[in-house]
Amino acid sequence: MLTSVTSVSQQTRPFELPVAILAGGMATRLRPITEKIPKLLVEVAGEPFFSHQLRLLRSAGLTHIVLCVGYLGQQIVDLYGDGAKWGVKIDYAFDGPKLLGTGGALIAALPKLGAAFFVLYGDSYLPIDYQAVGDFFLRSGQPGLMTVYENHGRYDTSNVWFEAGEIKVYDKKNKVPQMHHIDYGLGVFRAAAFAGFPRDAVVDLAEVQKSLVARHQLAGYEIKQRFYEIGSHEGLQELDALLRRKER
Repeated sequence: MLTSVTSVSQQTRPFELPVAILAGGMATRLRPITEKIPKLLVEVAGEPFFSHQLRLLRSAGLTHIVLCVGYLGQQIVDLYGDGAKWGVKIDYAFDGPKLLGTGGALIAALPKLGAAFFVLYGDSYLPIDYQAVGDFFLRSGQPGLMTVYENHGRYDTSNVWFEAGEIKVYDKKNKVPQMHHIDYGLGVFRAAAFAGFPRDAVVDLAEVQKSLVARHQLAGYEIKQRFYEIGSHEGLQELDALLRRKER
């Protein structure tokens, strides 16, 4: 079983936290595009999606990236290397012979992530204030934080009951009428949040988050601007159009 590692320093600042990007899945919803390339390399506005993500994170002052990769991940290594050309540092954590799930991939990457870190999905494009999110997390003293958006089922199925600044329920399968928010796609965690979960096992990050909610240890941070994603063909087309408009 996993035990907690080094605690977060009182003087830790948000931009010092690494960013884990979960990019090990098969991206089946984007096929046939992803039959021969991983999702991070799908072209958006004339570039691989990962280039847009890197640019966004670097502009937010986040320069240490830990890529949790699996399916066709070596292609990403071959193209981006250690990240020096992009002004960032990229480390890689491979799932190995089996996909470990979003939580299992983070547990495997903990030696590279340290005491606290951001977690971003590999298909999310989130033009927000990352420093504000990180600062809120560090001041909360909680082992985890979830960003949420008041969705009302608009962009995807709402899965969070968020009320009075608190996440009361998070569940992707069992819905309750009070669920008007959705997991925005950015989290922040201390390594201690994963204590008790097995190494080298398939673990969904949602399991970790639900366990934190049950103990009132998952802070909630509400984002007002909508999210963008390339997890679907519709989302890919929408983000492509958005980024092309910005380039004009």
